[in-house]
Amino acid sequence: MKYFKDSKDGKKICLLCSYYCDLKENQIGICGVNKHIENKVECLVYGYISAFNIDPIEKKPLYHFLPTSKSLSLGTVGCNFHCTFCQNHGISQEKKIDKSNYISPKRVVEIAREKKCASISYTYNEPTIFYPYAKDIALEAKKYGIKSVFVSNGFESSEVIDDMKGIIDAINVDLKSFSQKYYKKSLGGNLNQVLDNLIHLQKNGIWIEITTLIVPTKNDSAEELTKIVQWIKENLGVNVPWHISAFHPDYKDMDIPRTSFSSLKLAYDIAKKEGLNYVYIGNIGYENSTICVNCGTNLISREYFNVKSYELNNSFCKNCGIKIDGIF
Repeated sequence: MKYFKDSKDGKKICLLCSYYCDLKENQIGICGVNKHIENKVECLVYGYISAFNIDPIEKKPLYHFLPTSKSLSLGTVGCNFHCTFCQNHGISQEKKIDKSNYISPKRVVEIAREKKCASISYTYNEPTIFYPYAKDIALEAKKYGIKSVFVSNGFESSEVIDDMKGIIDAINVDLKSFSQKYYKKSLGGNLNQVLDNLIHLQKNGIWIEITTLIVPTKNDSAEELTKIVQWIKENLGVNVPWHISAFHPDYKDMDIPRTSFSSLKLAYDIAKKEGLNYVYIGNIGYENSTICVNCGTNLISREYFNVKSYELNNSFCKNCGIKIDGIF
């Protein structure tokens, strides 16, 4: 795809995220890393990685995508959101790009192969803002059967979501709230666009899991949690995994207390009552199991990011033979 289009008065519209920044010559978008330079929009962080680690895929979190495998995780600087509680604000809100070490897409894939990683995850900051780089890595990775994963705020442009089809295999989207006001004031983007994008991603055959960080006093009411769960059920289906994550004080939200277990349990109970099949509590060391919806067998038992037991035969329950949703 072309990552920009012509606008009025010689300006260029960036097509990477749903802000569609309309940029004058030498102007940088909201993300801080895409700039109108000499008749094109250039991704300034292409090849410049700020964080690079090997993680269990469960850390993304993805629980129904290649369980027990390793993922080479990378991010750049910059973000199109400004979440007040960002745990990676040191890179996501950073605008200075360290250009001392260029890493080509081919070299990233070589490292993934050397470290026997089944996937490459574009994470830590918002990957749609460095999609040109992520895409080139993903296409190189495909040559060796290595899959690609987005960990995202869900504010991609529709053009990027269409381009991701067949290139990006899975995505974990932060559905941060069900309040348009909270998105606008404290996060960025807008709720309705994120919801539309979740439907679009699923239609394009990308495996989806959703994470909601439960922030005390911000999005932890039973009413809001119920709205999130009902929306997932009605628009994406009961087999989309929902990860309920515990907040801890960070960045600009140092005065908000940690999420209580009772608050996480409330969200869990609401989700189960509404009929979601796969609900997981994260960030507190709680044991998370994937249970067969048909016979009740404990198929995958996890503690933190470690898989303790695994009772799947490919994607089928070893006990009753029913197929479990996901990529196994």
